[in-house]
Amino acid sequence: MPASPFLTALLYTVLAGLATGIGSLIALVSKRATPRFLSLSLGFSAGVMVFVSLVELFNDARTHLAMVWGTRGGYWGAIVGFFAGFALIAAIDRLVPPAVNPHEARAREAAAHEAVDSRACDDGPDDRRGAKLLRTGMLTAFVIALHNLPEGVATLFAALEDPRLGGAIAIAIAIHNIPEGIAISVPVYYATGSRRRAFWYSFASGLSEPLGAVIGYLLLRPLLGGPTFGLILAAVAGIMIYISLDELLPSAREYGENHLEMAGLAAGMAIMAVSLALSGR
Repeated sequence: MPASPFLTALLYTVLAGLATGIGSLIALVSKRATPRFLSLSLGFSAGVMVFVSLVELFNDARTHLAMVWGTRGGYWGAIVGFFAGFALIAAIDRLVPPAVNPHEARAREAAAHEAVDSRACDDGPDDRRGAKLLRTGMLTAFVIALHNLPEGVATLFAALEDPRLGGAIAIAIAIHNIPEGIAISVPVYYATGSRRRAFWYSFASGLSEPLGAVIGYLLLRPLLGGPTFGLILAAVAGIMIYISLDELLPSAREYGENHLEMAGLAAGMAIMAVSLALSGR
C-alpha cells in the first residue's frame, strides 16, 4: 500500500488522539466549563459517527464483501463484522470498573472541578484525598488509553478507505476526546498542584490512539486481501455506533439542557449528508 495514504490516515489518528490535551488545557486554564457548547459538540460528533457508520462504512463493507461472497453473502458478512466491532468495544467497557470508566464518571468529574475551584481556599490538599485523586487520574488515563486503541484502528482504516470519511471520523473522535482530557487532568491537578503533570498525563493517554492504529495496521496488513478489509470496515462501523450510543449521546445529555444533544446530532447528520451528496457518493 502506498506510503502517502497511510501517513495521511495516521496523521488523522494523531490529531484525534491529541485532543485529550486540548481538554486538559481547557480544564486547567478556564475555571468554568461551557456545558451547552460541550453538549452540542458531543451531539454533533455522535451525528457524524452514526451517519457515516450506517450510510457509508457499512455499505462500503457490503460492497467489498459482495465482491468475494456475492450480494447475499456480503450482506451477512457485513452484519457479522458490524456486531463483532460492537462486541469488541463493549467487552473493553465491561473489563473496566465503573468507578474509573470515563463513560460513567461525569458526576465524579464535576465534583473534581468543584474541588479545583475551592483549592485556593485550602491551606493544602489532604494527603489521603490527594493520593486517592491522583490514583483516580492515573486510572482514568489508563482506561482512556485502552479505549483509544480501537478508536485509532477505526480512524486509520476508515481513512484508508476514504480520506474524507477518515477526516470526518477523526474530527468526531477529537470532539469526544476533549471531555476525556478534562476527566484525566482535573483529579491529577488537584492531587499534585502541577498543571504540567496534569497536562502530560492527559496528553500521553491520547498517544495511544495512533499507537493502536499502527499496531492494528501491522497485525492486519498481511490479511488485507480477500474479505478482511470489508470485515474491518463493518467492525469500524460497529465501534463507532457503540461509542455514539454508549458515550457521546448520554454525555451530551448530562452536560446540556432539554434537547441540545439532539440539535447537535441532527446538525452532524445533516452536514455529513450534504457533504456526501455534494461529493457524489
